[in-house]
Amino acid sequence: MRTMKVWAAFAVATIASAAPAESPREMLVDAAFHDTDKAVALARVDRARAGATALLARNADDQDAAMVQATALGYRAKLTGNRGEAVAARKQFEGLVARFPRNPEASVALGAWHVGVIARFGRIVGRAAVGAQKGVGLASLDRAVKLGGDRAMFLGLAGLLRVQLDAGDAHGVRLTEAAARGSTPTVIDRQFQRAASAVAALLHRGDRKGAQKLADRLLPLGQFGG
Repeated sequence: MRTMKVWAAFAVATIASAAPAESPREMLVDAAFHDTDKAVALARVDRARAGATALLARNADDQDAAMVQATALGYRAKLTGNRGEAVAARKQFEGLVARFPRNPEASVALGAWHVGVIARFGRIVGRAAVGAQKGVGLASLDRAVKLGGDRAMFLGLAGLLRVQLDAGDAHGVRLTEAAARGSTPTVIDRQFQRAASAVAALLHRGDRKGAQKLADRLLPLGQFGG
């Protein structure tokens, strides 16, 4: 009996060790869309950032790790309300756009930072507090859409951010509708396609206020409100 218990414990340990560890990007997705406790989400964001930093220590040219590291800092700033971290995240995104100008994720992240801050605090406070600029944000989103082609991630994120800011933004409505028909090569593309489809349905019914609220809720970390 004792031998059987030992072998059972060994089998469980072997299966657990064989299970693939969650990648830094997967941690960010879970925190951004699935976690409902802010402390849990923050801890997951910090683990994602640490994991990305470790990957960059081994390969400084790892674009995916660089994006995850910067995005994690941006998420952390949003969850904690830390002004210094918010500014640091913006500077990291600016650096990534300069370093990887053909990477649509860098452009959409920078655009999301600017537009997200303005949607939350307004143009005057957002610019005075952390340097958020609507023009820079919208231009960055447009650049990301151009670089990203028909991928639902870029169409959807750009569309939802524009609708969050102004549900009467015709370009935002078109982007949201395009995201509902866009390509979905990754899990995050499918996430944004579902979100865009839900918001587009409200817009088609003429419910701008409802669409704006839903866009805010379905964007990353939207489950935690303003």
